[in-house]
Amino acid sequence: MSETRIQIVLFDGFDELDAIGPYEVFDTAARLGAALTVELVTLANTETVTANHGLRVEPDRTLGKPDLLLIPGGGWNDDRGGVREQVARGELPEVVAELHAAGTTVASVCTGSMILAHAGVLDGRPATTHAGAIDELDESFESVESRTERVVDDGSVLTCGGVTSGLDLSLQLVERIADEGTADRVATRIEYDRSD
Repeated sequence: MSETRIQIVLFDGFDELDAIGPYEVFDTAARLGAALTVELVTLANTETVTANHGLRVEPDRTLGKPDLLLIPGGGWNDDRGGVREQVARGELPEVVAELHAAGTTVASVCTGSMILAHAGVLDGRPATTHAGAIDELDESFESVESRTERVVDDGSVLTCGGVTSGLDLSLQLVERIADEGTADRVATRIEYDRSD
C-alpha cells in the first residue's frame, strides 16, 4: 500500500487550530501505523509563518504535489489578513486549482473554503465554511450548494465548518486513508469525541 502524502499549506494569518489540530491528527495516525506523511508547507520559501493569534511556525518545506492538500482558514471574519489576503493575491487559489485539476484531493478548514471557492473547485459542489462566512459564500458563489454540516465530503473536495470541525475532517480523512479503527484510536489518543 502506497503512502498518502499530506501537505498543510500555511500563510501569514492562518488560524492556529485549523492547521495544527489536523496536523496532530495525521501525525498521530502515522505513529499508529497509517500509511501517510504530513508536512507543513508554504508557497514560497520562508523561515517562519506568523499565525492569526501570533504563533510562529517553521514550515517543513515549500508546497509540492501532495496526494491531499489541506487549506486552513483565518482572518476572513475579522479582516486580519490571512485568507482574505491570500484571495486578494490570487496565487494560492491558482495553485489549488492546478493541483486539484492534476488529481490532488483538496480539503479546507473553516474559511479556508473561501480559497477553494475562489479557485473554482467548489463550483457545482456542496460545501461548508465557518458560520460567520456562510452567507458570503452563498452570495458570492451561486453555484456552490452551501451546507451547515460540520464536514462536507464530496470526494476529491472536502470542507468543514469553523475551527474545531477540522478535527472531525481530519479524522474522517484518516478513516478514508486507513480505516475506522485507526481513526477511532486517534480520537481516543487525543481525547476527542467524534461527531456523527
